[in-house]
Amino acid sequence: MPFNFKRYKTIVAIVLFFAISLNAFSQRDEDTWRLIASLGINNPIDAVENDGYYTKYINFPSVNLGVQYMFTEKVGARLDYGFNRAVNDNGSRPFKLNYSRVNLQGVYKISDHLYFLPPAIELVGHIGPGVSFTKPLGYDTENTYTYLNVMGGLEFGYVISRAFSVFADASYVFGLSGKDKYDAAIDGFSFNGDLLFVTVGVSVSLKNCNYCD
Repeated sequence: MPFNFKRYKTIVAIVLFFAISLNAFSQRDEDTWRLIASLGINNPIDAVENDGYYTKYINFPSVNLGVQYMFTEKVGARLDYGFNRAVNDNGSRPFKLNYSRVNLQGVYKISDHLYFLPPAIELVGHIGPGVSFTKPLGYDTENTYTYLNVMGGLEFGYVISRAFSVFADASYVFGLSGKDKYDAAIDGFSFNGDLLFVTVGVSVSLKNCNYCD
């Protein structure tokens, strides 16, 4: 009995649809969960001027660690932690500053709309709320702040394999804190401002890496 393709074309179409869909999801599976780590430089931006304390324009290090989950190929979420160290510039009163933050951000792959970019190049935007923790060192260790922030940034990445990529990131953390601070003349140095940082890092798949090319 000859095979009647017209009779079974709907079933064949459904099977092909699910086969293609499963194959597509399996190819993206390694992008679902990713570990992100980067290292770079920072510049704290103080809301109060002329208090006798100001940092260098370039401070090291900035360390960022995060976990990212992609809901689709373009849209995801990221939970990350950042640690930054800054020191006084020439002419400033001496101090050291530890600035830490935790942020939950939305992630969007902008490069999917920039068709002129090569497939190996990724451009990713990220933005979201968080909490900043600042702690001076030395004599001013009590002058701590904890305050809300909003962070936004842009990543320029290069995909080496489906499991591994490298990237450069430029981000700005806007502090949602008032201008009131400890009295510098009496209490010493404190910080509740913004932060700009630039880092380079890696993004590694946390799922099915054994099968990634």
